[in-house]
Amino acid sequence: MPSAHESDGALDDLVDPELPTSTYVLEPEAVAPLVARVATSHDAGTHRPVHPFTGAPLTSIPLSSAADVAAAVRRARVAQRAWARVPVRERAAVLDRLGALVLERQSEILDLVQMESGKARRSAFEEVGDVAQVTRHYAVRGPRYLVDRRVPGMMPLVTGVRVHRRPVGVVGVVAAWNYPLTLALADAVPALLAGDAVVLKPDPQTTLSALWVAEQLEDAGLPADLFTVVAGGGEVGEALVDHVDHVAFTGSTAPPPPPAASRSRSTATGRAVAARAGARLVGTTLELGGKNPLYVAADADLASAVRGAVRACFSNAGQLCLSVERLVLHEAVADAFLERFVAAVKELRLGPGLDYSADVGSLVSQAQLDRVTRHVDDALARGARALAGAVHRPDVGPYFYAPTVLDDVPADALVATEETFGPVVTVTRVASDDDAVRVMNDTQYGLNASIWSVDVARARRIAARVEAGTVVINDGYGSAWGSVAAPMGGVKASGLGRRHGREAIEAVTEAQTVAVQRGARFGVALETVYAAGGETPSQVVTGALRALRRLRLP
Repeated sequence: MPSAHESDGALDDLVDPELPTSTYVLEPEAVAPLVARVATSHDAGTHRPVHPFTGAPLTSIPLSSAADVAAAVRRARVAQRAWARVPVRERAAVLDRLGALVLERQSEILDLVQMESGKARRSAFEEVGDVAQVTRHYAVRGPRYLVDRRVPGMMPLVTGVRVHRRPVGVVGVVAAWNYPLTLALADAVPALLAGDAVVLKPDPQTTLSALWVAEQLEDAGLPADLFTVVAGGGEVGEALVDHVDHVAFTGSTAPPPPPAASRSRSTATGRAVAARAGARLVGTTLELGGKNPLYVAADADLASAVRGAVRACFSNAGQLCLSVERLVLHEAVADAFLERFVAAVKELRLGPGLDYSADVGSLVSQAQLDRVTRHVDDALARGARALAGAVHRPDVGPYFYAPTVLDDVPADALVATEETFGPVVTVTRVASDDDAVRVMNDTQYGLNASIWSVDVARARRIAARVEAGTVVINDGYGSAWGSVAAPMGGVKASGLGRRHGREAIEAVTEAQTVAVQRGARFGVALETVYAAGGETPSQVVTGALRALRRLRLP
């Protein structure tokens, strides 16, 4: 499972070989307590993530070996047995305290998230708000998801049946770099509530944020070895898949593959994860990206649609799986919408500050910049027009790219077919809602879609025909993601399974059915009937089944 951040030879020009720590953005002593939390035997080398705002190295992080991963899972498995016996209300209380700590200490993690991912502070705060929301939801509603469920038995009144949810054991989480706080916890929180242990492999670029999460969980009262961070690239992820009992994988967009290779690196990696886990009969939850459309219908409120589209397209510099990359505009409002939208895009402020002065931050790496540049240049070479942006902004920082709007994009352009994962959106005009549905569904992906119309009933009818795991009406993505009681996930090449809500709990638990024959001690049971021998048992059962049909009992 390759990572875009396994190595970066450009760092060799930035680090003083005689005194390397003097060139780090973060003082080694300051991050030493976090770095010490990596599960490592210190024999797998180190990694130097870079600061996207400057390209300078952040710090040095020891990597984990395959043996370190196996040992971490063994320790987690021992701790999990005791954790599963802790009452669910006590497990929920730990998560509730975690949410409070994240809110209280948000300035710490906001700085870390910005320095590792390069995002604007407003986008970083979305992660703080998300974690507070998710932890609160599972602390309050989660115990209900785990309550034993009574279901009708084979013989009414005589047969009692309960369905229990049992933890799977150890959940392995492979998280992407684009939302380091959110993705460290989105799958871990329901797993911990369910009584599982978690071993997390973050992207090498965002390991510090994951280690900060581990520190907060300890402060919230989580026992040792129930949340462990292993550090490294693809080989560490493979080792994790080989040892855990469920895999939650969020695919990031890696450097562009050669033309003959798969057109979606994250999808190809996701398939490899599913195959590797499937060989062990281990379940997976996969989110693999999207090419998400936003449709502005003929009756849309254009002022609201413009504001929503700007945020949906350019939050986190477009490095968001739910981000809108395709504007689908009804021809009746296309020109009016674009006039306002392009003007708003040109007003967006780029900046590298650890404050709220910028609207759009940096791309995370040279690899992401190369991908975005390749997509835009390919479209322009094929005849597309840039209505805004389409330029690298090294004057702001090494990986900054101007928010870009492309019109007249040919259908075979890379930006029209592949996930760009950057601040780039294309424009397509349609003559009807039917055409809009066809365009929205014309992709291998199916993660998120957005529809804007003042007629909600009309928008719901359109949504029913869209091939996406989530459809948001009169919003880009936030109201669906933030509604954490509802499942979130994709169809087609966008993944398998769901996070959030009851579905996330069900993914990391096994259903166990316990059926009790209450009448056995009174001689009322199937064995009593079958003891009669001959044709009698068949006659008795046939009569009982007919009676149940007449009474319409399940």
